[in-house]
Amino acid sequence: MLEEVRIQGLGVIDDAVVELSPGLTVVTGETGAGKTMVVTGLGLLFGGRADPQRVRPGAGRAVVEGRLTVPSDGRVASRVFDAGGDIEDDVLLMARTVSAEGRSRASMGGRSAPVSLLAYLAEDLVAVHGQSDQQRLLRTDRQRSSLDRFAGEALHKAMKRYSVAFRRYRDVSQELEELVERARERAQEADMLRFGVEEITAAEPQPGEDAELLVEETRLAHADGLRIAATTAHEALAGDPASDVEVDVAALLSVARQAVASVREHDTQLAAIGDRLDETSYILTDAATELASYAESVEADPARLAAVQERRALLTQLSRKYGESTDEVLAWAEQAAKRLEELEGDDEHIEQLQSESDELYERMEAAAEELTRLRNEAAEHFGEAVTEELTALAMPHARVRVRISTEEEFGPHGRDEVELLLAPHPSSPPLPLHKGASGGELSRVMLAIEVVFAGADPVPTFVFDEVDAGVGGKAAVEIGRRLARLAQRAQVIVVTHLPQVAAFADAHLVVEKSTEGLVTESGVVRLDRPGRVRELSRMLAGLENSELGRAHAEELLAKADPERAYPSA
Repeated sequence: MLEEVRIQGLGVIDDAVVELSPGLTVVTGETGAGKTMVVTGLGLLFGGRADPQRVRPGAGRAVVEGRLTVPSDGRVASRVFDAGGDIEDDVLLMARTVSAEGRSRASMGGRSAPVSLLAYLAEDLVAVHGQSDQQRLLRTDRQRSSLDRFAGEALHKAMKRYSVAFRRYRDVSQELEELVERARERAQEADMLRFGVEEITAAEPQPGEDAELLVEETRLAHADGLRIAATTAHEALAGDPASDVEVDVAALLSVARQAVASVREHDTQLAAIGDRLDETSYILTDAATELASYAESVEADPARLAAVQERRALLTQLSRKYGESTDEVLAWAEQAAKRLEELEGDDEHIEQLQSESDELYERMEAAAEELTRLRNEAAEHFGEAVTEELTALAMPHARVRVRISTEEEFGPHGRDEVELLLAPHPSSPPLPLHKGASGGELSRVMLAIEVVFAGADPVPTFVFDEVDAGVGGKAAVEIGRRLARLAQRAQVIVVTHLPQVAAFADAHLVVEKSTEGLVTESGVVRLDRPGRVRELSRMLAGLENSELGRAHAEELLAKADPERAYPSA
């Protein structure tokens, strides 16, 4: 709800503060005082087109600031928080500045914001109905959503069933389409994986086999050199039995051991050295034995070497394709086998998805048909109700109906396109609202629609400018009565020149001219009961102190008292 709007440098307004209340607030004043600038300011505040010609001469810029109450857990608050703005104690501050050069700036919740964001928020905050404003209910999506709310709980349940089926059908169709479109790619991938798995399976690689074969190949390739080295080392340690000269490490070590052993009891230090010589002798003997055994085991085997090299070549070929080692090749084969199972199971999955898609389509189609039926029923009641309202609003020959066109394609809200049509005269063909009515008529049509939709549309604030243009007498009273009825469910702000409308207000604001023809900071005044009597008298008779006018004003207020949203006003 709007609590306060401050307007500076806009049109004839220099500086004015408009304090707003729940229920019905009317704004009145003499011609040229700046009543319509209040609506213009609200339009700017909620993202309307910036016209630099509206900037007050000499002001340099026009500024409109607004304070609103919004629930901190609602959609508007969520969007404000996403944009980096702040809401404190459920109060949102908004501002719009337009320079004389045409530059426009906006802020929201204490942060700069694009003007488009203000317009986006306005969808959930305010509905402005003026002859020069873009009407919210002229949009077919709003007409459809409002009609759905008007239809009530039965359509809400049908929409819920449809939405569940539609979302699931959309997801299943997308997945099915992707699987079918990728059938060739999946077949190619499966062939590649299958070839690789078969190639690896045929080779039967073992974990760590490539490293073991490398060791074996190296040994076989150098068998002669290894055997000669082992034999030479053995002879150097243990001697050559075929030689007459015993010159070897074992013989020399034996001489050293005997020399030390003969005197070791005389010195512990020498005895320790003797122990180390004994230990060395044991190690030397073991090494010589192992060398002899190794030399006998090493044999050149060209056939085995060729087999090992061939096997290594096969494993190397696999490694180039599937991994750097045998272990990685085996891991690739395991993953490829799993992927093959998935790919080969896609055909079955496609059949399951197709079956589910067919079932969902039938459910969605049945729910959509139910939505169409309920909308047509609601449309008939709605058209009759609005037409009845228009009769009371001095448009007795106007007819409103709802055209529902059922499309082939399913959408998030069914298959129906909803559009409100107006025939202002019996001979006129029904046309969309913005084509079927003049500016003044359109405001009354919108009032009738909003009254019928009251409670079905969640917008908390309605603004009407010149809704009473071209009417008077009884029709003006009916306009006031319907505005008061609408104000029982929402905040309503009306700029009017008719006392019959103003009498129904819960709060009455008057825009006063200064002696120089300018509106100052005190230009917008909230009237008490006596002040309302004087203003209504002026509007009725042109004279504030006319006894006849005052009596008539008292009578209007008394008749309107029972129908106000806030009778104490």
